[in-house]
Amino acid sequence: METSLELSRWREKPQGVAYRRWVIASLGIRHLTRLKFFRILLFVGWAIALLVASTAFCFSQAVANGGWLETYAAQLGPRVGAVAQATGALILLYPDICVGGLFTLLFWFQASVAMILTLFALTLIIPGLVTRDRSSNALTIYLSRPLTTGDYLLGKLGTITTVILLLWTGPLLVSWLAAMLLSPSKDFLIYSFSPLLHALLFNLIALAALAPIALGISALVKSSAGTILSWLAAWLILSVIAHAPHSPAILRHASFTYDLDQVRSAVFRPGEALIKAGRDLPMMNKELGSSLERVGRRVESKQTRNSVIGLGVLVLLSSAVSLRKLRPE
Repeated sequence: METSLELSRWREKPQGVAYRRWVIASLGIRHLTRLKFFRILLFVGWAIALLVASTAFCFSQAVANGGWLETYAAQLGPRVGAVAQATGALILLYPDICVGGLFTLLFWFQASVAMILTLFALTLIIPGLVTRDRSSNALTIYLSRPLTTGDYLLGKLGTITTVILLLWTGPLLVSWLAAMLLSPSKDFLIYSFSPLLHALLFNLIALAALAPIALGISALVKSSAGTILSWLAAWLILSVIAHAPHSPAILRHASFTYDLDQVRSAVFRPGEALIKAGRDLPMMNKELGSSLERVGRRVESKQTRNSVIGLGVLVLLSSAVSLRKLRPE
């Protein structure tokens, strides 16, 4: 019996290291998109984007000449019409306070919700970042030449980055673009651009903090259940302790969610926007201005420097754990 052996040269184009990084990243994303809970998180994230865009649209129509506020207020009598016109004029006279303050508060709210959605999504994927690879022989395959530990981490970082793009950055940019396309004047573009940059800056800070912390916790133990419990403890239990009255400073800043909350307030400065509105806008009711100032002082960040240091320490410790544990066993 004769057999033939094909000895022709392999002509397929070899895939590079970038392709292998992409494979590592895409595996986590494909697994995540199959989960119903993650699809619910996506729906909520984009629903918030729609809410932000709708609020900005309603606000713009309220102040535009011939907008719905002016149109319907005129039908309710001359006094109501005069109040509506005065409100529109106030906003047009102080666009930096009114438009800039509105988008600051909207993006601050969107960042608050998006960060919670991201933490839930990371809870879903954290066992698949490093834990399962450590408990199997996958690390031996992944870290074989020419793929290095850095390449492996870049692949896992790609998974986390994609999650944040889907739940946070994408909805943020789409809501802002939709609001700008529907805005009646260039003032909305000019005075909303700075809040948008602040939102993107905090988005980047959150990614730089959450990615190494998630990778470090995922590399800490070899069981999926242990990894999830460690993540929930670092997220929820430490957060409760950090927000407890008279909690020691070292425990407060051991919570990455507390530190990120403080940094978020420092980046967006919603307190400054409220205080400025209460002081500079000619309010019809002085009590309203005083209330805005009190709320503004309450939401101001008072632990920014220590929170940045706390996040830096947590990132360094998590990175050290990742590099120590990411070795073939």
